[in-house]
Amino acid sequence: MAVPELVGVYGGGRMGAGIVHAFLLVGARVVVVETSDATAGAAHDRVAGTLAQAAERGQVPEGVGAALARLTTTTDPHALAAAGLVVEAVPELPDLKAEVLARIAAAAPDAVVATNTSSLSVDGLAAALPDPARFVGLHFFNPVPASDLVEIVVGSATAPDVVTAAQGWVVDLGKTAVTVADSPGFASSRLGVALALEAMRMLDEGVASADDIDTAMTLGYRHPVGPLRTTDLVGLDVRLAIAEHLERELGPRFAPPQVLRDHVAAGRLGRKSGQGFFTW
Repeated sequence: MAVPELVGVYGGGRMGAGIVHAFLLVGARVVVVETSDATAGAAHDRVAGTLAQAAERGQVPEGVGAALARLTTTTDPHALAAAGLVVEAVPELPDLKAEVLARIAAAAPDAVVATNTSSLSVDGLAAALPDPARFVGLHFFNPVPASDLVEIVVGSATAPDVVTAAQGWVVDLGKTAVTVADSPGFASSRLGVALALEAMRMLDEGVASADDIDTAMTLGYRHPVGPLRTTDLVGLDVRLAIAEHLERELGPRFAPPQVLRDHVAAGRLGRKSGQGFFTW
């Protein structure tokens, strides 16, 4: 199934803007819903910035202006009414996501609704929706424009035709889909966080430096980026929240190391703050 002519994205932060970017590049019209005029304007500027960078690499053949002409930013959820797909891309807070999903369902009752969660239960979030059959997880990876992967998370009520459509949309975006059942951390976050937490424990125990731990994985195992630098890119606060969720669901093997808690408490959140396990 081709990407819908109109796609909605609720939340225009780093992840939301990246998702918008991906859909604009394949010709869709995109509506971004934000909480205020200021944050809506910031979302527009964020997308414009990533498109300008892509254009320098020859990835926007129509030109940045033509792509941005298909972008609308607003504070009115009713602008989503005609969307064929709406992606929720707000922070990983269950109550916030549930509130936003309910707004999306009310504004766009005929749309497929997707959540960009990296760890929260799709079935748990589906409780906020009148039609869980039209709900699916679309876990994009940061930075979205450069990432080749989208994890499709299938809830117990997700309709098979919605899964098929989602798989087709991912292909149309030029990315590769992996399809997983709804479970704590899915496949990617569960494995990625397990590796990152062990790397943090090794750092805390003085086994090796952050540089050497990461180099062991990039050169020894051909990982494109090491687990600690990846954590800096994702955000230490985000990784902490996911680890705490996985610890509750899967047990103490996902308990966050003290070094992670200390960094977050001190505001050392990774690239977005300028300092994490590395200096940016």
